[in-house]
Amino acid sequence: INLPSSLFPSIDLTYIEDKHSGLSTRKLFSALSSLKDDKVVMVASNKSEKTKIWIPTNPRGAERLPPGIITSESDFYLHRLWGQPSEDLTIKPKYLVTFTVGYNQKSNIDAAVKKFSENFTIMLFHYDGLTTEWDEFEWSKRAIHVSVQKQTKCPGYVESRWYAKRFLHPDIVAPYDYIFIWDEDLGVENFDAEEYIKLVRRHGLEISQPGLDANSASLTWAMTRKRDNTEVHMDTEERPGWCSDQHLPPCASFVEIMATVFSRDAWRCVWHMIQ
Repeated sequence: INLPSSLFPSIDLTYIEDKHSGLSTRKLFSALSSLKDDKVVMVASNKSEKTKIWIPTNPRGAERLPPGIITSESDFYLHRLWGQPSEDLTIKPKYLVTFTVGYNQKSNIDAAVKKFSENFTIMLFHYDGLTTEWDEFEWSKRAIHVSVQKQTKCPGYVESRWYAKRFLHPDIVAPYDYIFIWDEDLGVENFDAEEYIKLVRRHGLEISQPGLDANSASLTWAMTRKRDNTEVHMDTEERPGWCSDQHLPPCASFVEIMATVFSRDAWRCVWHMIQ
C-alpha cells in the first residue's frame, strides 16, 4: 500500500496492515483517511513496541481500530442472503414492538399485531418453546422470533425483563424511534398505533403507556386509567394510603409494566437499570 509520507507521518502502516490483513486496500485507505478528522492518540508501551492507533471515542474494546471501519450499532432488519436487492425491505420500520408470548394467547396476539402497520418491526419472545406453530399467521413470517423456555417468574407471570435485557441492547434497537414492550393479554380493540405515536411525539413523552379502559380487569392503578377529557395525564389521585407523596409514583411519573413504550434515548437509560 502506498500513501504520501506527508499524510500520516507517525502511523506505522505495516502494523495496521498486519493486524487487518483481511481488509481491502481501498477500505483500509478510506479508514485511515478518516483519522484526519478524529482525535487520535499515538501510544507505545516501550521503545521496542511499534506505535499504535488509540482512539478514545471508539466503543470500548475497539479503541485500536481506525474509526472508518467501526460499526457500533446494528438492527433487526431482515436482509436477503441471495437474490435481488428488491427482495429486501421496501421500507425500514421506525418502531419496534415486542410481545412475550405463549401459543395459548395466539388469538390475542394476532389481533394485537394487526394493529401495527409496516412501520413497526414485530418481535415475539416465546416462553413455551413453540415457534413454528405461529406460521399459520401470515405476519409471523416477517416477525423476529426468540425462543427460550420457562423464563417466567411464576406460573402465569411472564418475565419480559429477562428477554429485554438480553435481546434489546440499546445499540441493537438504536434505529427505532420508539420501543413497545408489551404483555400478551392486552385488549387492543380501541388502540390505534399510528395515532398513539403522534400523541407521544406531540407531548414529548419519553416513557409512556396507553390508557386502560375504566372497566378493564387489568386496571389496578388510577394513573393508568384512560381519561376522556385530555390527551395525556402525568399525575392522578389515588385511594387513601396508596401514595406517600402526590408528586411521586404511583400518583405521578408512573407507568405499569404491561404496555410500556420507550423512546430510543429513554430505553438506553432504562436498559442499564434492568437487573
